[in-house]
Amino acid sequence: MSEEILINVTPRETRVAIVENGMLQEVHVERAQKRGYVGNVYKGRVQRVMPGMQAVFVEIGLERAAFLHASDIVRAPVQATDAAEGKSNGHGPVPPISELVHEGQEIVVQVVKDPIGSKGARLSTHLSIPSRYLVLLPHSRTLGVSVRIEDEAERQRLKDVITPLIGENPLGYIVRTNAEGQSEESLAFDVTYLGKVWRVVQENIAKAKLGERVYEELSLPLRSLRDSLNEGIEKVRVDSRETYEKTVKFVQKFMPVLSGRVEHYSGERPIFDLYGVEDEIQRALRKEVPLKSGGYLIVDQTEAMTTIDVNTGGYLGSRNLEETVYRTNLEAAQAAARQLRLRNLGGIIIIDFIDMVEDEHKRQVLRMLEKGLQRDHAKTTVYPMSALGLVEMTRKRTTESLERQLCEPCPACSGRGTLKTAETVIYEIFREITRAVRQFNAQKLLVMASPKVVGRILEEESAAVAELEEFIAKSIRFQAEEHYSQEQFDVVLL
Repeated sequence: MSEEILINVTPRETRVAIVENGMLQEVHVERAQKRGYVGNVYKGRVQRVMPGMQAVFVEIGLERAAFLHASDIVRAPVQATDAAEGKSNGHGPVPPISELVHEGQEIVVQVVKDPIGSKGARLSTHLSIPSRYLVLLPHSRTLGVSVRIEDEAERQRLKDVITPLIGENPLGYIVRTNAEGQSEESLAFDVTYLGKVWRVVQENIAKAKLGERVYEELSLPLRSLRDSLNEGIEKVRVDSRETYEKTVKFVQKFMPVLSGRVEHYSGERPIFDLYGVEDEIQRALRKEVPLKSGGYLIVDQTEAMTTIDVNTGGYLGSRNLEETVYRTNLEAAQAAARQLRLRNLGGIIIIDFIDMVEDEHKRQVLRMLEKGLQRDHAKTTVYPMSALGLVEMTRKRTTESLERQLCEPCPACSGRGTLKTAETVIYEIFREITRAVRQFNAQKLLVMASPKVVGRILEEESAAVAELEEFIAKSIRFQAEEHYSQEQFDVVLL
């Protein structure tokens, strides 16, 4: 499989695309004025304790106070466990939040989820600092290995290599998926590097004021290389000379074997245009996703969840209906897995496959979905297909989706996705006129509305206007306003 990382840099925005076999799989955007906060560590202050929610709001210098749940507060040393890339939350039931923290208390926290929509950032006191092959857990004695490393012999080898490197160090470590097959030298380098970083963080904590950042996550290009650059990546192409030099230094320091794969792209044509990434981004902002067979997906992102509806469309290619449905669902499962990565959709996701009769077909479609999700870096959990053909799944969300990063609610419909028809608005205007005449004394009325609404009033509804004028015994004048949206109107008494 051919896989490349493309890095596009402009003065105020950086974008990273991961392309597999010529097809865009992931795109990440970071803007100078809106850099994400995930991974950053702050010295905060408990602003408000909420016993009913078992949580507190913490002031860390952001626009909105951040949210910290009791289960995310360090309580007791964690025993060594062969865990996935994550942290244990302590032992036994979580005590009342008032026993853990109090208002005004200083607290060192890490952002685990960016502010999304109207919600503030989500915090944890279980700090974690990632490097290329390891994650440092300062408040734990865990030595865990990522569950994605499935070979039991390799898991044991990594433990055997890491254990003497840690020695009596009172810190915990998680071995990341990237560490599979790596040498003792590479892992030792990461242990040393993380030790230095943690000492600097401790110094920063000691001298920091409330609300100050004491550790900052890497910039998007370096973060992408740290997390995604491996033997499977053929090339990393960077279109900025300055960023190229930074990435080369970073790769030479942390993964020298792969340094030859980083290239500076100096072509006249924009790098994202060359690979068709710009067009793919535009398509990823649409609701409809066409399938090669003629079917299509409808992706709807709401506050509570994301739904993906599968339709056969014009696909009539198979011998019978069941076979047609099965083929469409197989293709849809593959496409849905890609769309989740591409659009960075998270939280609860419901996929409504077309109803299938045969159980084996259902199993194969579910297997195809799980296979498509294997290359997804975000943690996903897929549940069995329900009797209605629905698949419930979750995908870990740490940042806003692509749509919410790049778009804002439509000012015409306020994000509803629909507008009242011209006819509906006209009858609202008629009711408003009747209401105004009863309340106020005026000889004439002026109605200002959008050209479409006024045009329909003067043509198709002219008889209704005449009846209304007779009923209220007043004359009504209509004026088209180009800048009015279809739902907007004003009734003025003259």
